[in-house]
Amino acid sequence: MTADLASLRKNLEGLERVLVAFSGGVDSAFLAWVANDTLGYELARCFTAVSPSLGASELEDCATLAEEWGLNWAPIETSEMENAAYRQNDSDRCYHCKSALMDVAGPVAQLHDCVVILGVNTDDLGDHRPGQFAAEERGARFPLVETEFSKADIRTHSRQLGLRTWDKPAAACLASRIPYGTEVTVPLLRRLDRAESALRALGFGQLRVRDYGEVARLEFDIDQMPAALDRRTEIVEAVQAVGYRYVTLDLEGFRSGNLNHSV
Repeated sequence: MTADLASLRKNLEGLERVLVAFSGGVDSAFLAWVANDTLGYELARCFTAVSPSLGASELEDCATLAEEWGLNWAPIETSEMENAAYRQNDSDRCYHCKSALMDVAGPVAQLHDCVVILGVNTDDLGDHRPGQFAAEERGARFPLVETEFSKADIRTHSRQLGLRTWDKPAAACLASRIPYGTEVTVPLLRRLDRAESALRALGFGQLRVRDYGEVARLEFDIDQMPAALDRRTEIVEAVQAVGYRYVTLDLEGFRSGNLNHSV
């Protein structure tokens, strides 16, 4: 581990007042906790962008974490679904999503004289992430990148701090399950949310359901593959119950952002 918690605290102190985009995932949760612990309740505000692309269980966990940790937190609705460029789902979908996030975060940050900060880490820099550019061009900062925190560093420090999010499976917005070129709709996002929730209820942790019309392509961690095969009947029934006709297992296993491979 090379990242230094003291350096992150110093970075946040230099920003003085921050507004943390808090999705409840490992990265943003760590950043929110450290910001609150370093700057205090009044100087470290947090918000969760609420839209159909946020799973219901994720929003519930954000509220629970905010209460557990005493965060100065509020949910704020975003309107990316009103943007045709977002719904058409080309390779710049994330740009439009983060633009919508900054549309609601900007006025709040201005009102409280804050800097908007996101939980981007160094591992995120090599992938196709137009959302990062959208946030950065609107004035957001990435303290975890600036202090050289990787995903592994974040998990290690989170564990040492006693944060229950340290081993939380990687999360991403539900729209990331939809191949580029397929229109993003509210019913589709809700179907994906129900499918993944049903699989988690069966005890599976790190997973993705990728949508291909009537076909659901499931990605599990490699070490979960034997259990997935053993419980294939339960899995098929759970996924078909939310509206899919065919259920397939991706033998390559879980890969974060794998729909970006053709971009």
